[in-house]
Amino acid sequence: MRNLYLLVPLAPLVASIVVGLWGPKIGRAASAWLCILGVAASFAASIVIFRDVQAGHAFNGDVYEWLVSGDLRITIGFLIDPLTVTMLLVVNFVSLMVHVYTIGYMADDPGYTRFFSYISLFTFSMLMLVMSNNFLQLFFGWEAVGLVSYLLIGFWYTRPSAIYANLKAFLANRVGDFGFILGIGLVLAYFGSLDYETVFAKAPSLAGTVLPWAGHWHLMSAICICLFVGAMGKSAQVPLHVWLPDSMEGPTPISALIHAATMVTAGIFMVARMSPLFELSDAALAFVTIIGAITALFMAFLGIVQNDIKRVVAYSTLSQLGYMTVALGVSAYSAAIFHLMTHAFFKALLFLAAGSVIIALHHEQDLRRMGGLRKYMPITYITALVGSLALAGIPPFAGFFSKDSIIEAVSLSHIPGHTFAYVAVLGGVFVTAFYSFRMLFLAFHGPERFHGHAAVEDAQHNDRTLASHDQSHESAEEPDPHAHEGGPPKESPWVITVPLVLLAIPSIYTGWAHIEPMLFGNWFGNSIVVHPSHAVVAELAHEWHGAVPFILHGLVSPTFWLAIAGIAAAIWFYIIDPAMPGRVVAAFRPIYTLLDNKYYADRFNDWFFAGGSRAIGRFASHVGDRVLIDGVMVNGSARLIGFFSREIRRIQSGYVYHYAFVMIVGVFVLLYWWGVR
Repeated sequence: MRNLYLLVPLAPLVASIVVGLWGPKIGRAASAWLCILGVAASFAASIVIFRDVQAGHAFNGDVYEWLVSGDLRITIGFLIDPLTVTMLLVVNFVSLMVHVYTIGYMADDPGYTRFFSYISLFTFSMLMLVMSNNFLQLFFGWEAVGLVSYLLIGFWYTRPSAIYANLKAFLANRVGDFGFILGIGLVLAYFGSLDYETVFAKAPSLAGTVLPWAGHWHLMSAICICLFVGAMGKSAQVPLHVWLPDSMEGPTPISALIHAATMVTAGIFMVARMSPLFELSDAALAFVTIIGAITALFMAFLGIVQNDIKRVVAYSTLSQLGYMTVALGVSAYSAAIFHLMTHAFFKALLFLAAGSVIIALHHEQDLRRMGGLRKYMPITYITALVGSLALAGIPPFAGFFSKDSIIEAVSLSHIPGHTFAYVAVLGGVFVTAFYSFRMLFLAFHGPERFHGHAAVEDAQHNDRTLASHDQSHESAEEPDPHAHEGGPPKESPWVITVPLVLLAIPSIYTGWAHIEPMLFGNWFGNSIVVHPSHAVVAELAHEWHGAVPFILHGLVSPTFWLAIAGIAAAIWFYIIDPAMPGRVVAAFRPIYTLLDNKYYADRFNDWFFAGGSRAIGRFASHVGDRVLIDGVMVNGSARLIGFFSREIRRIQSGYVYHYAFVMIVGVFVLLYWWGVR
């Protein structure tokens, strides 16, 4: 089994190294299939490991010792338990689908082999993160996924918008990572170890420790909040969410991988892994709950006004990450991981379906230039419909079970802030259903608005639409060198549609098939710790009578009818009365402007942080460079030396009588001093 443990991360790593170094030599096809085989081998090994763990054979051990510094021993090791293997299956399956999809999507890109090398390295980094048994290895995987995401978001590095986006993602994550490493530093300072098992065992004995130098904060609250700040960066929680929508500058396959199974889920996994620490601090749990609730509701609002098909899905990711975070805050860790799993499938499905549409329309992403695609792309349409139903939380699709479980858990919680969180997640249901089907109807229903077909808009309105699109700074995929204008769109090739179908299947069945073991069984065992006073999932178990009664109960719950209301509103706005959105925008122009500008978060960051940094730089340049260095150190020292030189030069006149006079005066001074003495 230890060999299989090593195979899981090393297979994608070896494939990445080989393709990265020798990809152009071995060819595009060989490079693609080598990376696919690497991830497939990792996925197959994960299945075997999963069955072994289900049989009760968990593992926590070191692979090798990296370094020893005094009493601190740093090792590379693996923690293989139910939480780990759940993540391994999700990460590897979604990554495998993305790898296969990439064959078709990136077929004409000159960076084909480089892209495969990057996504395999990205998979390796995430696998190392979830398999780690200590904080240092966790931090390695944490930083590695951040680094590779920087490379992938800016994959088309000749475009200024891509460079801006990857730099923005890198800097936003550095802010979160600063808090994360502070939390790890506190763990090392007070626990004397970075090993999970040691830290978790000692945590209860340090639960009452306070930090007098930090305003008498409790140690556990400080550690958990610092760790969660790291999760806020990786999982794009408010206010560190700004990087995620701009990550759409990367190719669609990496958008799916980042948003569905890697990077953004790292923060959710980390908090669940740290449940033995978070359960000792109600303050930290309340902080997590409030941040998650704000993200779930207010990021959903932004999805309503987006016209870029990928950005709609991106803002839905932000909102769904908020749901997971709220679940973590109310100690429903198993519900958070359950939603992480179902979300990974239907979110990857939606992104890859969006990519299929983008290919068919020759890399067009504006929903206002789509419409009527369902008759041209039936497979893409059906799979996108499945993903939208799952995202909206309609039974019996997967998203219904996981999202409804979170909402029920929040309603039973007593963590401070749970009332606001309940209102937020409940309101988010309506908004999510609305923007999900808005996207579906604009892309696949209604009149055909794409190039070469009859449009319902007049030429003047088309010109305004194009101008507004050009000024919106929305992402656009790298142009396809083989794209041609005109001609009806057609269904994507099998390398794109097969991953869509394979992702649609778990988007349908994973909810009712896995809710009982993951939430009400012993799926996670001891890998998740919940304090008895926070056992909201255990309370839900008393009302569990099977998947069918759960669905029947859901059909009369407010959650279901809010979702139906959201879909009905989307039908009215975009099918029955397409002029309605324009009237609503005109009536609520200030609100629309606020949403269209994304709450002015980017402008504030540009003005305050970027502009402030530039102002500090200019001030430092003026004071430090011109005043201190040039004015004081260089020119000032020169003037000082010149002054003393001029004064001393007066003594060296060259006249003999001057020297004689000085000698006489000196003799009298010496005689006087000697006489007085």
